[in-house]
Amino acid sequence: MRKKGKTQNPVQLKDVVLNSIADKKGKNVVCLNMKKISGSLCDYFIICEGDSSVQVGTIAKAVEKGIEDATGEHAYHKEGYANAEWIVLDYVDIVVHIFQPHARGFYNLESLWADAETEEITTEREYKHV
Repeated sequence: MRKKGKTQNPVQLKDVVLNSIADKKGKNVVCLNMKKISGSLCDYFIICEGDSSVQVGTIAKAVEKGIEDATGEHAYHKEGYANAEWIVLDYVDIVVHIFQPHARGFYNLESLWADAETEEITTEREYKHV
């Protein structure tokens, strides 16, 4: 069952998220295409990491501001700002996971969703959807 609240094109949101992460120097960015996964509640998981709780929080705030500025939307649900080891931002069709490296390694979402198409994103340049 899909969550209610979708108003934007998921590809547009994906582009905004990836550019926001790149702006704040997020590392090891991966986009999991969940569209073909049976029972998946979203189209994309975007996973990245920051070196500290400050950077993780900064990336998350940049993603929120970027999406709000571009679309007027707010996260359907957000969690993790208190300790900023893993912040989750749920935009219905896109779920953004921002980790510190040790938390990312522990939860290993890429392995959990290994059936998804995986796209590694280089953040040395601004991301543009092609």
